[in-house]
Amino acid sequence: MFLQNAWRASAFGLYGYLNFTKSGFIKHSSNFREEDMEGRIEGKNCVVTGANSGIGFATAQGLASRGANVYMVCRNKQRGEEAMNKIQSETGNQNVYLEVCDLSSASQIKSFASRFSSKDQPLHVLVNNAGILEHNRITTTEGFELNFAVNVAGTYTLTELMLPSLEKAAPDARVITVSSGGMYTTPLTTDLQYSEGKFDGTRQYARNKRIQVALTEKWAEMYGDKGIGFYSMHPGWAETPGVAKSLPGLSKSLSGNLRTIEQGADTILWLALQPKEKLVSGAFYFDRAEAPKHLALAGTSKSHAAIESIIDSLRSLCGFTSKI
Repeated sequence: MFLQNAWRASAFGLYGYLNFTKSGFIKHSSNFREEDMEGRIEGKNCVVTGANSGIGFATAQGLASRGANVYMVCRNKQRGEEAMNKIQSETGNQNVYLEVCDLSSASQIKSFASRFSSKDQPLHVLVNNAGILEHNRITTTEGFELNFAVNVAGTYTLTELMLPSLEKAAPDARVITVSSGGMYTTPLTTDLQYSEGKFDGTRQYARNKRIQVALTEKWAEMYGDKGIGFYSMHPGWAETPGVAKSLPGLSKSLSGNLRTIEQGADTILWLALQPKEKLVSGAFYFDRAEAPKHLALAGTSKSHAAIESIIDSLRSLCGFTSKI
């Protein structure tokens, strides 16, 4: 196990340095088609979580600039309002709205989903962007480990509750979940709240991001007949407030070679704009292309068989009474 973990870390480090940096983006962008980003999504309803800063802000701004009605889901009202006003001013699109919701709270997510559902309108794009990497074990008021609460329970609860609104936008509805290349370093585990062994926030974050990729696969399988596409993606290593705070070593060592937030958001916007027939539901994307979900010899692929039992646990933990 030690040797395998060491291999995963080494392979991930090399793969990441060659691909996830700003220089990697510049290299890959030589294959980009400019016309792929020229589409308009006038009047389409988009929800972006964690939208007041970083990649979430760049995503919300990019969608608004293309005519979408954007609902920014943010935890902090003041920062959310500042970000919303800035996007409205810079894009000229006044159809940008703030929804205050703490994604670590299942009850707040349910309240937001209820408010949105009451509008009785289609949801064309849901971007699960909000994420956290907390190094210390913190337990939420609902009894969840904080990383798990935001990255997994929050993502799962919001997506499940938004399904009726997404179905209204079929066959063009899509869910884009912002994962991380960190998931390459770990297999799927049923130890959802890191109850076993000494807590490691970075590893828990990687585990959470692996679950997001496996969930996307399962959602595509379960809801493939509902006209909803499900995609996970990696934005690369971008210079965001979250990276600076949670991974200061990475931020310092790659200073000058981290991606901009716009480069980090590029594939999210690309996934939102492409005709669905060009995309593969359940796939993992990076720099506008389908990417592998597992590194060679990392021994992570078979672990995805555990996703069904993980979903059973999530349904119970997040208060979904009926089994799908």
